[in-house]
Amino acid sequence: MSLLVKICGVTREADVAAAVEAGADAIGFVFHESSRRNVAPSRAAELASALPADILRVAVTLHPTRRLVRKILAEFGPNVWQSDHEDFGVMGIPPEIQRWPVLRTGRRAPTELPHMILFDAAVSGNGLQADWATAALLARRSLLIIGGGLKPETVAHAVEAIRPVGVDVSSGVEREPGIKDGALVRQFVAAARAADRSANS
Repeated sequence: MSLLVKICGVTREADVAAAVEAGADAIGFVFHESSRRNVAPSRAAELASALPADILRVAVTLHPTRRLVRKILAEFGPNVWQSDHEDFGVMGIPPEIQRWPVLRTGRRAPTELPHMILFDAAVSGNGLQADWATAALLARRSLLIIGGGLKPETVAHAVEAIRPVGVDVSSGVEREPGIKDGALVRQFVAAARAADRSANS
C-alpha cells in the first residue's frame, strides 16, 4: 500500500491544479466558517469538478451542524468525510462515504480505535506539530494519517518516525493562509513519496 498524500484547505482552481499535477491522492475542502480556508459546498463542488476520478474529495469539518452536513451532502458529495472523532456519532453520514475520524494531540484516544484515523495537532490549520510519539504508538494499532504542522522539509522525518499510511498538509504548503504555493506542493509530495520508497525498500 503506497503512502496516501492529502493536500488540504484548497480554495482556488490553481491550488487544485497544483495538487493534481504534483500527484496528490486526496484534496481536502474545509467547511468551517471560522477557518481562513472555508469554502461554500457549492464552491467546493466547482473546484472538485476538474478532479480525476481516482483523487479523493474530502469534506473537512469541525463539529458541523446537521444543516451544514445536509448541505455538504447535497451540493458537494464527498468520497471521504474528515471530522473530529466524536462528531461522527451525531452527523448521520451515509455508509458509502469513507470516514477519517480525527484524534488530537493532548486528548485521550478511545480505547477501541477506528479502522482509519487522522492524527492532528490540538488545533488544525495553524502550523502546529502533532505529537509524533503518540502518533507512532497509535499507528501500531490503526491505519493512521498524520497531519499537524507538516512541511516539505519535515514530512520525510514524520514518515520515518511514525510509519503512517498517509500524510496531510495545509499551512505547510501555503504562501499565505488559504493560498497554496505550487512549488511547495510539488516539493511536499515528492518528499513524501521519496520517504515512502525509502521506508519500504
